[in-house]
This record gives sequence, structure tokens and C-alpha cells, in this order.
Amino acid sequence: MVNYRNDIRNVAIIAHVDHGKTTLVDELLKQSDTLDGHTQLQERAMDSNAIEKERGITILAKNTAVDYQGTRVNIMDTPGHADFGGEVERIMKMVDGVLLVVDAYEGTMPQTRFVLKKALEQHLTPIVVVNKIDKPSARPEHVVDEVLELFIELGADEDQLEFPVIYTSAINGTSSLSDDPANQEKTMSPIFDTIIEHIPAPVDNSDEPLQFQVSLLDYNDYVGRIGIGRVFRGSVKVGDQVALMKLDGSVKKFRVTKLFGFFGLQRLEIQEAKAGDLIAVSGMEDIFVGETVTPVDHQDGLPILHIDEPTLQMTFLVNNSPFAGREGKFVTSRKIEERLMSQLQTDVSLRVDPTDSPDAWTVSGRGELHLSILIENMRREGYELQVSRPEVIEREIEGVKCEPFERVQIDTPEEYMGSIIESLSQRKGEMQDMIHTGNGQIRLIFLAPARGLIGYTTEFLSMTRGYGIMHHTFDQYLPMIQGTIGGRHQGALVSIDTGKATTYSIMSIEERGTVFVEPGTEVYEGMIIGENNRDNDLTVNITKAKQMTNVRSANKDQTSVIKRPKLLTLEESLEFLNEDEYCEVTPESIRLRKQILNKNEREKASKKKKKAD
Repeated sequence: MVNYRNDIRNVAIIAHVDHGKTTLVDELLKQSDTLDGHTQLQERAMDSNAIEKERGITILAKNTAVDYQGTRVNIMDTPGHADFGGEVERIMKMVDGVLLVVDAYEGTMPQTRFVLKKALEQHLTPIVVVNKIDKPSARPEHVVDEVLELFIELGADEDQLEFPVIYTSAINGTSSLSDDPANQEKTMSPIFDTIIEHIPAPVDNSDEPLQFQVSLLDYNDYVGRIGIGRVFRGSVKVGDQVALMKLDGSVKKFRVTKLFGFFGLQRLEIQEAKAGDLIAVSGMEDIFVGETVTPVDHQDGLPILHIDEPTLQMTFLVNNSPFAGREGKFVTSRKIEERLMSQLQTDVSLRVDPTDSPDAWTVSGRGELHLSILIENMRREGYELQVSRPEVIEREIEGVKCEPFERVQIDTPEEYMGSIIESLSQRKGEMQDMIHTGNGQIRLIFLAPARGLIGYTTEFLSMTRGYGIMHHTFDQYLPMIQGTIGGRHQGALVSIDTGKATTYSIMSIEERGTVFVEPGTEVYEGMIIGENNRDNDLTVNITKAKQMTNVRSANKDQTSVIKRPKLLTLEESLEFLNEDEYCEVTPESIRLRKQILNKNEREKASKKKKKAD
């Protein structure tokens, strides 16, 4: 007879970016019997990283535990963005059910599809939470139908199709089992009750030999690497001598020095854990995701977890621009390499490979967002570096050269539909579906090569005047499309001189293109200061000052007004890059530059390249 641990439930919250799951977790924490009266809960309490709080996205998986009427509910908050899909997949192994949070207006989105597919493949029990029911534009009935269609399309079994639905407004802390907003009550009990009723309790086989599998990694300067995962079988105590079954087939023995359990927002030291518990273990230096901890005399490993391979790579280089070392604390190759290596301790979807140069590394990740967040974190920590244009990683599958393709979903007013279809077909995107969502809005689904989407966001936003919404997620590797796809159509405006940009020269350059720098900005020879209206690069003098004469006109100087320059964010800068350019990133500035700074040398190199081609 099988015993179950009815005092515990393990559940993951999955959703598309910005559908409110982190806010929902905040409410579940507030309304459970977990936090004492003194604990002040910040908004988005689960997002610990500064970038997560600013952008309102979850990057790292987090776990928390709440007590509700005598049952411990372990909740894993997962990233909604496909670039962090590696985390989602592994979390699915740790839990017995999922809360699928869907926006009552937006309905199912590409990432909803992505995370749900992973959950259904693991045969997890789903509960659907329709959030933001208080929105005037909410359409709960349609959204539940959309979710059901998605479940059928993704091959859900009959039990999974019988999912319960709860309607909530996480921001107001209300929920109910009725889709009428008037029936919302100031409580989260319907969610807790449904979890306890529907999500299976873990099997209690704690008298059998131990099996603990590492699904996530953490790192701490005091205890080194920490493996987070689930005890699938047996029990483990502090001080136990255990065997770690490595990915390469070898076995290492170690002693468990510390065990941590999760409660509320804290990680607390515990003495023992048993089957069904989600815990963190320290005491082993080189533990890795997917490895199994077992007793020394009963080495029985769990199947190795699959980790999504990187699809995009960039070169990270030591900054060697004329302004190198002015603004950063860490500028040497040793410091940059140490930082990249420490990132590998916890980020399993990242790869760092050396190049022929000791000052450059090839860094591969799951997408533009994955890599740009690493760069942003580094610059905030005081690092200075340069990066090259992102490139897709090609693969050979059964003798055929393949490249990554993405599933693109676009929501846009109908009037922009024609130009979107045309621009994406130029980038070799293929339209899969077109749905009229009402109110003059249309939803377009494309399958497009990932390299065609590099740099597309800026073009898309200006084409739809900011009214279009685009999401894309990695879909699959398909045979390579020949020829160049995407990339920038315009050339760059490149400074020919070093000095400070002046209003006078910006005015004379404005008609040639879009300027990226403000008056007074320091520039150097070879730095990109704007985008040309034409497709060739143009060198310009942006530091020229106005010649002073002793003839004065009463109103002449007051009329010089320049347009506001377009200041690029880190993502926009990375999208702008061509293959002969770098983005220089420091704690204070983001600059674009040509790899070869001198104009004559650049022209020579480009002639050589044309000959070679």
C-alpha cells in the first residue's frame, strides 16, 4: 500500500511575462499563516534581483513555502520568459502540480504555451487561475476557452483537461470560483483550498534509500555551491555520508554539512528532510544540476535532467577604446573572466569558451534577453567590457546544417498588418495563423529564423507606432535558409574626431540621419554617434565649434534648436550592431563604436574583405 504525505503540497506557478504571478505569490504569502505580524512584505517580494524589480520580470526561479490550515504548500515561482526556459523545465521535475496564471484580457500568450507544454509533458496536475478579472476589458469566458483549446493542442490527457478554474485580482488580493467580478471576495482561500484538494500529495517512501536530485544551483561565498532540489525518496540528515552521482558517470563521496528548508521568504537551517521535501544542500564543491545524491551503499541515480542548449552567442572583450578604464572598477581580462566563471556556477544555460585572444571569450546563452541581463548585471557591479553583435548558433542535425527558429506572436491594430507581414517575410518569416481578436485588433503567428529577428524590435515598434506587441520564443532547429537575413539597413554616422559634441555640429548633421548623443557628450574617433539615412557609413565631425566673429546679430543665436537625440538602451544598442562594430559597456555609459577606429584603416580592411569575398 502506498502512503502519502498529506501535510505537504508542491506546486509551481507558471505564466507569461506580466500576467501577475509574482504579485499572486505576494498575496498568497500575506494571506497564509506564514508571516508574523511584524514582517513587512515589499511589493514583488519574490523578485530579489534589482533588474527583476525594475523590469517586472522574474529571471531566477524562487521557492517559498506557506502554511495553510496545517498543510505546508511549497510554491515555486518560475520565470515566464523563454530565455530562462531551462529553469522552468527543471522546476517541473520538483513539483506535483502547476498553477497556470492567465491574464483575463490577453489570454494565452507564447510563453504560456511554452511553460504549459513543459508541465503537461511531466503529467502534472493543472489548476487555471484567470487573473486581473477586475480589468474593464476582461473576457474570462473566452480566455478559459482559449486555455482549453491550448490544452487540447498540446496533447493534455483527460484528467488534465478537467482543470478547476479560479478567478482572481491579485493586485486587490481577491479571488472567487465565479467569473463574475462582483463575486470577488477579499481572500485567497479558494486558491489554497483548490491546491489542497486537487494537487496530489507526495508519496511517503522515506523508509527507502535516499534519492535527492539537484534542479537549481545557488552560490554563497561562505558555503560555496548550494544544490536545491527535491527529496524523491528516503531521508537525509546533517552529517550523513552520501554519494554524489556525477553527470559523467563518476561518483564522489561527501558529508552533508548543512541542510536548508524554505519557509516564507527565508531559507532556514534544518536537521533532517524526507521524501517530498524541497530543500537546499551544501557541502560539495562541484555539484551540478541533474546529479543525484544517494546513500554510499545504494547508488541508484535518477534520469539526468535535460538542459536546453544555447541558441545565441556573443564575443565579450576587454574594453580597449580610447576611454577605457575611466568609469569601471573591474577592467582587466582576469577580472572579467572570473566574473563570467562565477556566473557559470549558477546559470546552467550559459556557456563561456576561450578564443584565440586572452582578452576575448565567446559567451553563449538562450537569447538576447538572457545575455543582455548578464551584461547589465556586470556593468552595475562596476565592470567595463565590450561586446560584439549577437549571432545565432548553427547546428548540424543528421548531416543537415540547421539554425534556430522562433515562434513569433504579434498583436496589432489591423492597419499595420500589411507592413508587418511584408517586413517579416523579407526576414524569411512564415505566417502560420491570423486571428481577429475584435476591436480592430489582429493576432498574427509566424515561424521565423532567429537571426532574422535580431534587431527587428526597433523596426517593429516604429512601424506600428508603438501600438504593436510582439513576443517570440524558441521553437525548434530547422534547415538553414541560405543568404543573409535581417540586419540593419542603414549605415552609421561615425565621429572623425575626439572631443565634445557641440550643438552647432549636431545641427548640421541632423539632416543626414538620427543622432544618438547630446551636446557636451565626449566622443572619440571611430565612435558611432548616430544612424545614417542611407545604407552606407558616413564619417562626420561632431566636435566642430562655431567660428566667432565680432559681428553680432540680436536674435541669431536664439534660433538654434536641435531635435532631441535618440538615446539607446543596452538592448537597442545590441540590436543596432553590425558585424564590424562593438558595444562598449561601462557602469556609466553605453557607447557604440567601429572595431577599427581609424577611417583610412577601416576603408582598407573593407576593400580587403570585398576582395576575399
